[in-house]
Amino acid sequence: MNKAIVITAPSGAGKTTLVKMLLETRDDLSFSVSACTRSKRAKEIDGKDYYFLSVEKFKKRIEQNDFVEWEEVYTDMFYGTLKLEIDRIWEAKKAVIFDIDVKGAVNIKKHLKEQVLTIFIKPPSKEELYNRLKGRGTETEETIKKRYDRSVLELEFEKRFDAVVVNDNLQTAFQELEEKVNDFLK
Repeated sequence: MNKAIVITAPSGAGKTTLVKMLLETRDDLSFSVSACTRSKRAKEIDGKDYYFLSVEKFKKRIEQNDFVEWEEVYTDMFYGTLKLEIDRIWEAKKAVIFDIDVKGAVNIKKHLKEQVLTIFIKPPSKEELYNRLKGRGTETEETIKKRYDRSVLELEFEKRFDAVVVNDNLQTAFQELEEKVNDFLK
């Protein structure tokens, strides 16, 4: 059976770091590259980190039913998972690993049902979450505040996922995450 792992969390909880660690240690997983309309950050590569699309192109792909899930996170800032991404990975005989927001994770779970394990990465505290967002040094204070407010709301989604990993200590969180992935992929 084709399988998938969804790693989700509020922005700043460490999901991307943990996903990268999993990908470095496992060859049976392949990263699902999401599409988005946000600006590319320094060091990000189109087609590797995200498929960077214009708002117009993204909306056209919605009309064509090309997405498993998509969301307009902020005005004209869309994120989504292309159906072709999942097919590409399963054709390569690997499990798909997703690094997506909580609403996208809920939608993936609805679509893939028992084929997917959803894991929520939780920050140790709201204060630490804010400090991590601020510590990135990539965004304005206004953007940080917007992301923080959204992240606090996303913490309420925790109970909707198959498992929760608290990212207080990165290595401990990674070991716990790896155990859950191993159990599911057996």
